[in-house]
Amino acid sequence: HPVFRPEAGFFSDTNFWAPEVYAHEGRCYMFATFRRKDNNLLGTAVLASASPLGPFVLHSSGPVTPKDWSSLDGTLHIDEAGDPWMVFCHEWQQIADGEVCAMRLTAGLQASAGEPATLFKASDAPWATPFHSPRCPDTVNYVTDGPYLFRGESGSLYMLWASFIEGRYALGAARSASGGVLGPWTHQPEPLYRSDGGHGMVFRTLDGRLALAIHTPNRTPDERPIFLEIEERGGRIQVLGTL
Repeated sequence: HPVFRPEAGFFSDTNFWAPEVYAHEGRCYMFATFRRKDNNLLGTAVLASASPLGPFVLHSSGPVTPKDWSSLDGTLHIDEAGDPWMVFCHEWQQIADGEVCAMRLTAGLQASAGEPATLFKASDAPWATPFHSPRCPDTVNYVTDGPYLFRGESGSLYMLWASFIEGRYALGAARSASGGVLGPWTHQPEPLYRSDGGHGMVFRTLDGRLALAIHTPNRTPDERPIFLEIEERGGRIQVLGTL
């Protein structure tokens, strides 16, 4: 079921990526990444609808992420004070060592409410390895993809994010030492998943188990979802097995 179709004059006509939909204060909001027509850079915009079935229409004035950045995979985080943030990736193709950044949003989720802060670089994680790309053959590249934040039963704030290990897509986890979005973030030494899958989100099964959804393999058009049971233990996230 198509929930979004671009209207005439929409700011992008290619690379409609990574939609995430949230129920927030009585409406549904979609954070999605698009490639801008005006400068050919990626950016994450906010769309809104009364229903998860759409139709979603542009809620922000184009991308919320910085205009001159190539940014992608924006995700919504509501902090303990009830204030909204967008956590997103500053793309490796622009800066070589990809970053995960956080930026405050206005209460209505329509615009930024401050400058972005860098939470960490991809190379900060002990499990991520350089990504060799024919587009950037002369640089050492590290990828950040798909951040997603959730709070564990202990109250700890965790982040899932994806990168590469020896050319294969992989998913890692980090924990905020402060319990807040600005961290500092401590990376688990080993990835949660390393078999060419990633870009995860967490949900509860109908019987209450904590579960992780990722896509694998990282190869178009073969990507499919798989679901893994996970648990929080000793300040870390662990995978128990496939659901």
